[in-house]
Amino acid sequence: MLCDRQRCQTGQNINQFWRLLGVALGEPALRELAYDAGLERVLSHDIGIWDVLDACHRQGSLDSAIRHAKPNDFASLREHAPLLENVCFNGKTAGRFADVIGEAGYTTLVLPSSSPANAMLSFERKLSHWRGILS
Repeated sequence: MLCDRQRCQTGQNINQFWRLLGVALGEPALRELAYDAGLERVLSHDIGIWDVLDACHRQGSLDSAIRHAKPNDFASLREHAPLLENVCFNGKTAGRFADVIGEAGYTTLVLPSSSPANAMLSFERKLSHWRGILS
């Protein structure tokens, strides 16, 4: 999932990332935890969070403002997570890498973005898709 390491994008109160993930996992209080504690809870469900981008320049939080994007090393994904089977992407921007990951033998799922810019879907509609991370 595309996620800024320090919760600067996904940790904004207006971004629904941690709320969606918490409710989907049956842990609605997940969004209230400190970042490291939240990661531990997510890992306890055998789910990891990994940035699609290793580095980029961006003014603001909109994906359309991303410049000079350097993707993470997808080839090393299996080395770092040998038991990984499914890879989910938070939104269409991150989902651009789904085909590359799928070709490597993973099942992929592109989820509706948790960003407030994705106001076309209600929380409940987004959640119905996000529950797919458990399958």
